[in-house]
Amino acid sequence: MNTNSKQSMGLHKEQKQSIKTARITGVWYLMMAISGILGFMVFHSEIFVSGNPEQTLTNLVELKSTARIRLLLEFAIVISQALTAVWFYKLFKDNYEWEAWTLGIWGMVNAVAIMISAISIASAIGVANSDISTMGDKILLIQVFQNIISNAWGIGGLFFGLWLFPMGYIVIKSKRMPVWLGRVIVLGGIGYLISTVIRYAGIDFSFNRFLILPATIGEFWMIGYLLIFGIRPINE
Repeated sequence: MNTNSKQSMGLHKEQKQSIKTARITGVWYLMMAISGILGFMVFHSEIFVSGNPEQTLTNLVELKSTARIRLLLEFAIVISQALTAVWFYKLFKDNYEWEAWTLGIWGMVNAVAIMISAISIASAIGVANSDISTMGDKILLIQVFQNIISNAWGIGGLFFGLWLFPMGYIVIKSKRMPVWLGRVIVLGGIGYLISTVIRYAGIDFSFNRFLILPATIGEFWMIGYLLIFGIRPINE
């Protein structure tokens, strides 16, 4: 076997491993998306009523199973976010080490932010079903935990936006995925940052939620590409 054949086989083996890593990354990313949609967009509002700690307390007591499901889904978000960050790092580290580190770090920071939310949800469940006799004390504690949950997700949006920047940059620079995918992801990162700043600056902007639309499109595009195609060879 000549040298060229050996090199070709080596590159083919490396590409197969890269595709495998990409698809595993896609699985974790999909798990993060599903648990996020179910946890924050479906089950959360069934338990935690914004601006109404009294009703939230009632829900935590009367809908214990739903509250536990909400908590377990928060755990799933934390775990899948952390694993997605690790596997993105593994996918890109050989050619874009610094950017891959940045991607992994911001992903982990976002996982920590959601972990704070998970701790607060668990604490709210515990307080609601505790032996604290004064109802006013329970309501006050529930309100505190609600605010922590809301701000963990709100400020987490800042870190989520920051994690999209190196992801999009690597996609654009490497050309191992569609360049427009990278551009949409970067635009999504900008949208998340602006949306978070607007929220905490107290600016009344009715279209704030639409700022994160590019991120949503980019993320599901990324998940689909990772699962279906994996990643292109380096020389394409």
